[in-house]
Amino acid sequence: MKLHELSPAEGSKKSVKRIGRGPASGQGKTAGKGHKGQKARAGRGMRPGFEGGQMPLQRRVPKRGFNNIFAKEIATVNVSSLDKAFEDGSTVTVEDLVNAGLVKKALDGVKVLGNGEISKKLTVQVNGFSESAKQKIEAAGGKAEVI
Repeated sequence: MKLHELSPAEGSKKSVKRIGRGPASGQGKTAGKGHKGQKARAGRGMRPGFEGGQMPLQRRVPKRGFNNIFAKEIATVNVSSLDKAFEDGSTVTVEDLVNAGLVKKALDGVKVLGNGEISKKLTVQVNGFSESAKQKIEAAGGKAEVI
């Protein structure tokens, strides 16, 4: 292969649309801009959302709610998933939950919820428990410790 034999890949080069170059080009006279009006003028930039002076949608629709900057984001785990993931008699910490894949990230804390049943005796050390989760863990012979 020599330099003069090189050519770009098929379809990778597109020829420029030459507008305003006579009627035979198909893009002559108005150069594809239609007849008159704001969109036919030079420098016709309109900001996104501009509706020609009509009250724009983002201003017509009312504002709702608020974002509480002090809210804590807490990851949750159910008692049933603890039962499946850990052996009898083991101690479960936040790191263990992340490593087991039950929690993606610890965020601002981890709370155990009482959905499902637990039969294994586990010592669970997390940031919070629901009442039902605490009762189920202790009824199975385990401990629910808040850290």
